[in-house]
Amino acid sequence: MGMTLTQKILANASCRENIKTGDLINIKVDIVLGNDITTPVAIREFKKYGFKKVFDNNRIAIVLDHFVPNKDIKSAEQSKVCREFAHEQNIKHFYDVGKMGIEHALLPELGIVTSGDIIIGADSHTCTYGALGAFSTGVGSTDMAYAMATGYEWFRVPSAMKVVLNGKLNENCSGKDIILTIIGKIGVDGALYKSLEFVGDGVKSLSMDDRFCICNMAIEAGAKNGIFEYDDITKKYLDNREERKRKIFKADEDAVYDEVININLNEIEPVVSCPHLPENVKRAKELKNIKIDQVVIGSCTNGRLEDMISAYEVLKGKKVKDGVRCIIIPATMNIYKECIDRGIIKEFINAGAVVSTPTCGPCLGGYMGILAKGERCISTTNRNFVGRMGHIESEVYLASPMTAAKSAIAGYITD
Repeated sequence: MGMTLTQKILANASCRENIKTGDLINIKVDIVLGNDITTPVAIREFKKYGFKKVFDNNRIAIVLDHFVPNKDIKSAEQSKVCREFAHEQNIKHFYDVGKMGIEHALLPELGIVTSGDIIIGADSHTCTYGALGAFSTGVGSTDMAYAMATGYEWFRVPSAMKVVLNGKLNENCSGKDIILTIIGKIGVDGALYKSLEFVGDGVKSLSMDDRFCICNMAIEAGAKNGIFEYDDITKKYLDNREERKRKIFKADEDAVYDEVININLNEIEPVVSCPHLPENVKRAKELKNIKIDQVVIGSCTNGRLEDMISAYEVLKGKKVKDGVRCIIIPATMNIYKECIDRGIIKEFINAGAVVSTPTCGPCLGGYMGILAKGERCISTTNRNFVGRMGHIESEVYLASPMTAAKSAIAGYITD
């Protein structure tokens, strides 16, 4: 029986020739990731069980991104714990204010993750790196502590769902519209503990930023991970960037999938996920009577350079509607600098938007854009649960950067 792409990577990392769905395996990890919320918990567990040294100070990444620059005393204390541990353990990949970015944009940008890797992170959107042909998934802080100490992690081998992408996207659509369409089709538990494996002729028309976005939201369908096979686009992205030699795997032709879903990219339209679940997806043009109070363009899902350019193309020479707050957050310092060099930041400010240093900020209701009771926000983030961005009676609508920017100008949701 053949193996899926994910199973091939897991088999290699567990030093086994063959594995099958449901097997329990112990695998060697390449990168262990944590942030300013989850790492302090992992550090406490690490010390609680008597560990003195991390297994490899080059294979741990700690990124302060959720509440930085620190918004209050509690977040300052969390960051302090991370800083002290990083210094004590001589962690090579420690990113603080001035160097940090949103973790799932920063690690690929710096070449810390690469194709064929096993990456675990104490953050659910660690599945982002599947865009590079890696196995990456979120774990709890206790699992992070164990992996920091030993370099290993236990997993149950997931089954897989094949998503066949055919055709080519329309110019007003992006990877965000693809993944929201898929989640709307299969539901938030449609791929529960499965590997979402994206294949088909349409893949070659998707940029790396599109792929990062799609894999980032695999967890919103309940998936263990999302993944694309390595191809020429992956190669171009990784060349002169990665710090370790890539490993390339392909699914067996006779690999077994629980289900095959076919998506015609030509038929994808701008869509919006309405409150209060990512699966509540509707066409943007059906929502034009919904007035908005705030727009957020950024996050680990859509804060990359292509996302900034997409918003810029809409906002340049225009004005954000009076009464609408438009908050734009480049995902890393390098993206921020590139936007400055290209004049993008200036156009955002001229349009009436505010631009923040890289941070997760409003995505999880942290800061930089908390919603009051009854307010509505259209956002390029990944979750719209009750109270996700503020008051439990506020509403969050998920969309692409282009749709969000157009809505900022209109003052209501528009395509």
